[in-house]
Amino acid sequence: MATRPDIVLVLADDMGFSDIGCYGGEVSTPHLDRLAASGARMTQFYNTARCSPSRASLITGLPPHQTGIGILNYDDSPDGYSGTLNDSCVTIAEVLGSAGYSTYLSGKWHMSNDLRHPSDAWPTRRGFDRFYGTLAGAGSYFQPATLTRDERNIEDEALEEGFYYTDAISDNAVGFAREHHAERPADPMFLYVAYTAPHWPLHALKEDVGKYLGRFSAGWDELRRERLRRLVSTGIINESWPLTDRDPNVPAWAEAGDKEWEALRMAVYAAQIDRMDQGVGRIIDQLEESGRLENTLFVFLSDNGGCAEEMPPESAMDFVTAFVDFAPVTRDGREVVPGNHPGLDPGPESTYATYGTAWANLSNTPFREYKHWIHEGGISTPFIVHWPAGLGAEAAVRTAPHQLTDVMATIVEVTGAEYPATFDGRAVLPLEGRSMLASLRGEPADPGRTLFWEHEGNAGVRRGDWKLVRKYGSGWELYDMELDRTELNDVAAGHPHLVAELSAAYQEWAGRCGVLPRERVLEIYAARGHGLPT
Repeated sequence: MATRPDIVLVLADDMGFSDIGCYGGEVSTPHLDRLAASGARMTQFYNTARCSPSRASLITGLPPHQTGIGILNYDDSPDGYSGTLNDSCVTIAEVLGSAGYSTYLSGKWHMSNDLRHPSDAWPTRRGFDRFYGTLAGAGSYFQPATLTRDERNIEDEALEEGFYYTDAISDNAVGFAREHHAERPADPMFLYVAYTAPHWPLHALKEDVGKYLGRFSAGWDELRRERLRRLVSTGIINESWPLTDRDPNVPAWAEAGDKEWEALRMAVYAAQIDRMDQGVGRIIDQLEESGRLENTLFVFLSDNGGCAEEMPPESAMDFVTAFVDFAPVTRDGREVVPGNHPGLDPGPESTYATYGTAWANLSNTPFREYKHWIHEGGISTPFIVHWPAGLGAEAAVRTAPHQLTDVMATIVEVTGAEYPATFDGRAVLPLEGRSMLASLRGEPADPGRTLFWEHEGNAGVRRGDWKLVRKYGSGWELYDMELDRTELNDVAAGHPHLVAELSAAYQEWAGRCGVLPRERVLEIYAARGHGLPT
């Protein structure tokens, strides 16, 4: 039997469909572009629209509701979701660990409702031999809360001069790989690298921001058109799909105020991605140095579409402190100012800002909507697969639709591991995903396969070329993904039987997978007297 491949799974946080270079973006990502140039880019791979649910689905091969994480890592049990990985699922690390793999995680976990005390949902208790990273979902890149090594809090390490979380994630990923290659060269490795970049706050290093000063001065309108042209020229987007309109809440660039500050916001966001790509390059270098890159299944994706969450100054402190362990002063004692303040340059440790709706609209070019929603802008992600030993080294663009549950199934097939019916004496739910190997090798998609999504009452179903989608509180919309992937021509009125068929399939799936009606979720929040998670 051939040597089993190493598995490297790299996840970006809140990054849009078209931000990186090989998906049409302005950001310099030579290392990701290199993987794409000798690997496969999938054009219709879908995440689950939000941080925690996407991570849960990715790492277990199940819809997030089945894992206990229906919204975020907040505990609303017994009537709602537990917000923590439950006993009914098994992680990729647990499956591969049982198959003889050494398993490592560097980066964000965000799948336990207890962030300070080791629990059965911590990485080291869900199959990972080693862990470096954060349990929380977001925070400062200079003083990340819940920074942990294995099960020991090491937040004090972030106080050291020069600490930057993206670099720390990369450093520890490289360190895990180097140690593994030196000490266990005959054994296969699973390395999960979960960056927080480019999730808010806009924190970046000066040298990276400097690369992008002026790059976004043409504004969101022209840059969206430029991205679409590049996406079409590389075969990722069909030229017959028109660009969606600018978000109705966003002014035309010609009429926007504070243009220099606006362009800087996007420059800082780009710098965050750039730094992540630099770290990916160092991981690739380590694999190459060890002679293992060719037989490594290397996967890159994002957990949701670009994030349009605003942080207006008048409500920024309430927003931040409600959901983030916020450090009010910098490491050298300066005040940290939360909020999008025109004229206050984002990027330094003393700021805490987002890039806003207009730039998220650019990130998700050419699609509608954002993180949280099930329209294409919320769930479409770049998806790069590089594995020369198993897929060859020719660049390929693959159009078959797939979603997060399929990653576990693919890894199981590639490694020869066994997905269990029971694990550690507990019953495990059946794997929901399907292997992508056939699609990655260019075989046609199964037209009868049905994909499902739900988040905060936003819902969707896709079967073949048809996608049924709705926002919470609105009716179903129907789109032909072959003719109209940018979702501009709702044909629900002309196909009532198809709407009924797909909506019935959704209801069956939602019932089977434990999806709570949004109304019930809102009742739980109201009864417990706390606000909705963001």
